[in-house]
Amino acid sequence: MIRTVGAMVGCAALVAGGASVETPPQQTIQVRLAPDLSGAERFATAVSTPGNPLYHHYLSPDEYTARFGQAEKVQSLPAMALGITGLDGTSSASARTGRAPKPTCSQYWGQHVQTVKPAFRGLTKASLPICGYSANQLRTAYGASPAFTGKGQTVALTESLAPTDMLRTLREYARRNHLPAPKADQYKEIHLGGGTGCSQASRSAAPYNDEAEMDSEAVYAMAPDAKQLMVVGGGCNEDQALLNAVAAVLKGDGHRPSASIVSNSWQIPIGDVPPKTVHALAVRAAAEGVGLYFSSGDTPGLTTTASDPFVTAVGGTTLGLDARNKRMFETGWSNETAIPDGGKWSGVGLTSGGGGTSLEYAQPAYQKGVVPASMSHVRIAGRTAVNRTVPDISAVGDIDTGMLTGYTDSDSKRYVTQVNAGTSLSAPLVAGLVADAQQGRRSFGFINPLIYRLHGTPAFRDVLPLPATTPQQNRAAFIPADGTDSASLDVFDSHDRTETDQVTVKGYDTVTGVGTPNGLPFILGLRLTDALR
Repeated sequence: MIRTVGAMVGCAALVAGGASVETPPQQTIQVRLAPDLSGAERFATAVSTPGNPLYHHYLSPDEYTARFGQAEKVQSLPAMALGITGLDGTSSASARTGRAPKPTCSQYWGQHVQTVKPAFRGLTKASLPICGYSANQLRTAYGASPAFTGKGQTVALTESLAPTDMLRTLREYARRNHLPAPKADQYKEIHLGGGTGCSQASRSAAPYNDEAEMDSEAVYAMAPDAKQLMVVGGGCNEDQALLNAVAAVLKGDGHRPSASIVSNSWQIPIGDVPPKTVHALAVRAAAEGVGLYFSSGDTPGLTTTASDPFVTAVGGTTLGLDARNKRMFETGWSNETAIPDGGKWSGVGLTSGGGGTSLEYAQPAYQKGVVPASMSHVRIAGRTAVNRTVPDISAVGDIDTGMLTGYTDSDSKRYVTQVNAGTSLSAPLVAGLVADAQQGRRSFGFINPLIYRLHGTPAFRDVLPLPATTPQQNRAAFIPADGTDSASLDVFDSHDRTETDQVTVKGYDTVTGVGTPNGLPFILGLRLTDALR
């Protein structure tokens, strides 16, 4: 079902509980900051902490506005493009295969191994990348259970661009992946409108064929009975559009938010918006019992959106599954890429999920005793601070071990498949599993206090660095030349301290957080810990 909420005049911003401000074309004005943000933070922390007398005593959207209000503090943002996460345009199973007589990707890890000549950093062989994991492969990897399917839950997906015929696409995805077909009432779209004064140049479109589709299909793979609400934001630039989409979910109908789980497969780089613009939304979400799941980003380092202490930041991993869907390895997604250069391999930099230590926010109580000092301590203005670290949790995000997604081509109306990944994939996978855990329960709300209480238990698989004994074919992916690009090599679990202070280690780390969800122990652990009031 597609419903359009009235278009905005000029570049007016939709705000949670406040008035829009009409402005000249191509200028963004946002009215977002709460006058009692510190009071809202205290309340949000209380309702999210098991054992607190206020635990789960959430406010409705109208109650939140009445209690904490909205100040008319105007923030002016330049109409700049947003860095959307997701690496879906790099390759596809069909494109990689083409007419070549030799295989160029694998159905499972290690199915096809390539000799590396000359050797690179001692590696003489590597496996071909995955053609795209199926829903069944990922359900098995993360232990999705037929007993917990997300029934009765609603997951919101915030987007800047609408997909083409998403319900039809989702039904085809389900058919090809042997999942039950989604019912008509399981999917709904809300379009907030763009603004008549916004020029095409002021609202750049992300060059992705299936960003929104991947989000929907990833949630469906993990939680096939959950309802999905896709909110396509409006505004003069993508930052504004996506923040407006989150605000719309939180506003809901005034009596309740539109969803209790919000998957946000996008990032706003540090410096693009004031941190308090995101923080005000995150605090409100926690106060209303809404969990915000944000991609940690697809480059080393931090983002404004994932850094906030009231969001769940989802990092990325590299995941190798064998022919029986058994986990061969899972390590932090941080690859050194090399390309041929004059008869040898030349490293050209890292691709990885985001993470690190915030310079903005102090360490939240839920991270104390879990995050080691080597990661939480930062130097700021000549003093040592103990601050918020990112991410909190993780799931597969490496394009070499990505998910096979599909979209409906807007011109031909054909269903087209391609490999997709990035922490854009990680976030909706985790959101879907949380919907499973929340089945039959009141909203968990902001989940980080539960996550960190479960650290070190069977609820999570600790994502570890690859040991020296790891077979060479499990240490790297060889991507063959495809007629357009030359061959390349991705070496897993690579870290360069000149580029990033992130590292994959035993226990909490700044690539994968506390680890990846471990099926039923994760689901039951959340349910049990949530019940300890």
